[in-house]
Amino acid sequence: MLLLQQIANGLMLGSVYVTVAVAFTLTISILNFLNFTIPTLFMLAGMVGWSLAAWGLPFGLSGPLPWPLALAGGIVAAVIASLIVERFTFRYLKTRYGDSTEHAIPLVSSLGFLLILENLVRIEHGSDAQRFPGPSADLTFTLAGIHLRVPQVISLAVVGVLVLGLVWMMRSSRIGRMLRAIAENPDAAGILGIETRRVVPVVFMLTGMLCGLAGALFAVNYGEVSPQMGEDIGAKAIAGMVVGGLGSLWGAVAGGVIIGLIEMMTIHWAGADTVQATVWGALLITLLLRPQGLFGHHAIGKGKL
Repeated sequence: MLLLQQIANGLMLGSVYVTVAVAFTLTISILNFLNFTIPTLFMLAGMVGWSLAAWGLPFGLSGPLPWPLALAGGIVAAVIASLIVERFTFRYLKTRYGDSTEHAIPLVSSLGFLLILENLVRIEHGSDAQRFPGPSADLTFTLAGIHLRVPQVISLAVVGVLVLGLVWMMRSSRIGRMLRAIAENPDAAGILGIETRRVVPVVFMLTGMLCGLAGALFAVNYGEVSPQMGEDIGAKAIAGMVVGGLGSLWGAVAGGVIIGLIEMMTIHWAGADTVQATVWGALLITLLLRPQGLFGHHAIGKGKL
């Protein structure tokens, strides 16, 4: 029964990795660069949510907000921050230097945003972990001998619906077809009349929303936030994305779940100290045996959504 409990815990943790891994996949598939600000957006949602719940709006505009409203504010902050990153890592650089999507400038500038945002949060709130004031009632229930928390089950359902909606949008909606066209060939998409500078911000908006939601779900489920909370989550989400297959949304889903299960099984059998070795060992084995990942393509890069 303890093993089944750990499997359930792994699925719940994996849902957080899934959301962040999907955000990474969108960026690397459509824009062909690894957006280093994604872990920071995850952290920003949790820390802004905690700040609003503990202190309220800045400049004394309100007292402490209810935790659902505070987390909604955290998600909005993550989306705004992501759009600011788009403005200065893509739009400005492309205007000034040409096609900035084909070299390392966006990657390096996104790394700069990661350091700036993380250190601004540290300056304001310190580096200590903070207790998030989530639901006060005991929301645990037992199903077939497995202990589950209502927020975790709701989080898993929300992530599932979100991923299904995103897949539908990418395959069936007009904006999804535009994004896939840009992923296949940005120059050809421009010739066909797709305005890249108006469509690309959608990617960053979706990225901010996904990371913000993941940060909010993490804060509710685990009751703790910190300026460093995005680092470990982001690294394991990247591992999940690679294991599942670069450029595949369903691969990101499968990889995130696998990494969550590997982590909880490692804790169950070998202890928490060996988690990093097991997770990154699984990543290295995947790269050696199947470099394209479980659901990836031999041609890694753009246009694989």
